[in-house]
Amino acid sequence: MRTISADGSEVHYEVAGTGDTALVFVHGWLGNTRWWDAQRDALVATYRIVQLDLVGHGRSSHTRPVWSAQTYAQDIVAVVAAIAAPRVVLVGHSMAGAYVVAAAAHVDPARLAAIVLVDTLKNLDAPRSQEQIDGMLALYRADYRRAVETVLPTFLFAPTSPPDVVARVSNEFLSVTGDVAVQLIDPLYRYDPRVDASAIRVPVRGIDTDLHPNDAVANRRYFADYAIATIAGYGHYPMLECPDAFTAQLRVTLDELGL
Repeated sequence: MRTISADGSEVHYEVAGTGDTALVFVHGWLGNTRWWDAQRDALVATYRIVQLDLVGHGRSSHTRPVWSAQTYAQDIVAVVAAIAAPRVVLVGHSMAGAYVVAAAAHVDPARLAAIVLVDTLKNLDAPRSQEQIDGMLALYRADYRRAVETVLPTFLFAPTSPPDVVARVSNEFLSVTGDVAVQLIDPLYRYDPRVDASAIRVPVRGIDTDLHPNDAVANRRYFADYAIATIAGYGHYPMLECPDAFTAQLRVTLDELGL
C-alpha cells in the first residue's frame, strides 16, 4: 500500500492481520519493512501489523524537498492516518526512535496507546557531540565502504551477532552511496527529542540490548511513564539477531500494558 506524506512524498507500507491494536513498526537508518518480518509472522494472529518504509528507504520515494526529523515523523503520521485500527503502538528502532517520538504529537491521542523504543534513545541527556557527528559524516563522505566494513561494526554488532545478520545489514548499507547515507542520517543529528518526549503522556517502553548502556533515570526526566527491558548478548538489531527473544519481550511489554 502507499500513502502520501505531508510534503507529497510517497510512503510504502504493508498491513497484515485485523486486530484492534496496530503495531506500527518503523525501521532504523538504511533499513526497510523486511526487518520486521519475524515479528509480523509471530504476532499477526493477535495484532494488526503495520510495516513501513520511511521516505528514502525501501519502496518509498527516494527524494523529498527537505530532509528533517519532522518530515520523517510525518511519514509515520501519514501511515497511522491511513489505517483504521482503534489503537496504535509506535515501535521505532534506532534513528526511528526519535521519529516516533516526534510523530506522537501528531497522532490522535485517543488512538495512541504506547511507544516502544528498540535499542535507541538510551539516554536523552547524552547526545553525541558535534565533533563526533562531524567526524562520522566526514568519514561516510570520504570512504563509506571502509566505514561500513571496519568502523560501524564496532558500534552496531556484538561478538555474538549472527554472521548472516552482519552480512545482511552491511550489504544493505552498501546499496547506497556515502552521500545518500549522510542525507538520510543527518536529520537525526539536528533533532533534540527532549521537548517532544516531555509532551508524551502514553507509556514509553524501551527494549534494549546490552551493547551500549542505558539510563532509565535520565529518560524519566522527560518521559512521564518510562521503563526498559534489556536483552543480553546481542547487538543493535535484536529483531534480526534474536527475533524469538525480542518478540517474546515485546509480547511481555504489550501484555504488561494491557494491550
